[in-house]
Amino acid sequence: MDNADIVAKMKEALSASGGTDKSVKFDFGDDGKIFLEGSEAIEGDNDADCTISVSKDDFLALAAGDLDPMMAFMSGKLKVAGDMSVAMGLQSLFSSM
Repeated sequence: MDNADIVAKMKEALSASGGTDKSVKFDFGDDGKIFLEGSEAIEGDNDADCTISVSKDDFLALAAGDLDPMMAFMSGKLKVAGDMSVAMGLQSLFSSM
């Protein structure tokens, strides 16, 4: 799945979940970045309230429900910078994907 596909799925999930109150950036390293704010998702490196650094493969596993977010965080596969409460609130978004 390429980043454009992820952005499209994120837009659907944001719409279904009511969007986010704060901005979030998913940093896939060399595979790019996706920025979420409100009910919008774009490919971009905008400043965000919360930045989640995760490999693209682990992100896709999280979205599919094959990787537990807390286990990913505890094992270092997922790193959060900024407002941790924003990251905690993303569970509803992933369940909509």
